[in-house]
This record gives sequence, structure tokens and C-alpha cells, in this order.
Amino acid sequence: MSTVHVSRRTAPLIDLVVPRSLLADVVLVGGGALLTALAAQIVVPLQPVPFTLQTFSVLLVGAALGSLRGALSMLVYLAAGVIGLPVFASASGGAHVVFGATGGYLVGFVLAAWIVGFIAERGGGRILPTVGALLAGSATVYLVGVPWLAVALGMPLSVAVGVGLAPFLVGDLIKLAAAAMLLPGAWAVIARLTGKAGR
Repeated sequence: MSTVHVSRRTAPLIDLVVPRSLLADVVLVGGGALLTALAAQIVVPLQPVPFTLQTFSVLLVGAALGSLRGALSMLVYLAAGVIGLPVFASASGGAHVVFGATGGYLVGFVLAAWIVGFIAERGGGRILPTVGALLAGSATVYLVGVPWLAVALGMPLSVAVGVGLAPFLVGDLIKLAAAAMLLPGAWAVIARLTGKAGR
């Protein structure tokens, strides 16, 4: 009981230094970037595109945080990698990764998180809009990543589809299902952290 009284008295002081809403946003955006960095370290070393859990994280972060915070989270992740932090697959980092063959997938994460969040924000937690948002986000990653791969490696688009999309479809459906199952819990945690119902 005393803990509640202390938190209520100190809350206005916290708001004067850093508004709680801003602090919550920073924590959520940073947490989404960190989750994606950790997911990138779970790798099945395929060539030329490794299989990781990054897409799972992008979908979950976008749907849970919403369009703006989700996209910002992926921008933070991308920026961390560009400056050399080992946040990309297999603890890699550096601008050369983003400008390399798989860079399109990384850039696609930002747009995918925004699209997933945008659709999820309007879905009201209903299952069909949520699944539609996750499918749209997954497709967006490939719409950016596969043509980028084709250009970077000088291969026909059909070949890029064969090596940069087809091997990942079954795994992506599993990631999508896992993200959908975790979303209600993620929304509940975020609602408690931000003091708001929903996203």
C-alpha cells in the first residue's frame, strides 16, 4: 500500500523530467529493436539469405506497438546495425550489410512494421484484420528484399524468388502464427506500461 502512495507522489516529479508517455515510448521502441537484434541471432545458415527469426520480431513489434512506434523501432534497429553494432544476423553489423545482397530485407523491415501497425491499429484486435496485417507485413519484406537481392547479385528476378523467398514460406507461416498467438499478451503488457487500453 505504501508503494502505491510513493509512486503517486513521485509521478508528477517524473513527468516534469521525462513525461511517462515519452518514457514508455522510448522503452517500447528500444525494446522492439532489442528483440529484433536477439531474433537475428537465431540463424539457419542458408545462402544467399539466411533463415532467422527477424521477420517474426518485425511482425510482432509492428502489430504490438502500432505503425509509428513499430517503424521507429525498426529504424533504431537499422541504425544500430549501420553504425557497426552486431545486431544483424550472426552478430554482423556495418553499413556494408545494409548495402549488400540482403539489405533490402532489412530496409523492408521498417516499411513492414509500419504497414502491420497501421492495419492492426484499425483492426481493433479482431483476428482477421490481425492476420491480414501480419500477412501484409511479411509480403512487404519480400517485395523490397527480393528485387534488391536480384539487383545486388545480378541474377534474374525469378532466380531471386527461388533463393530469396520460396525456401522461407513455410517458416514464415509458422512465424506469423506464433506472432498472432503472442499478440494478446503483448497488447496487455503495453496497455499496462502506457496506461492506455489497446494500442
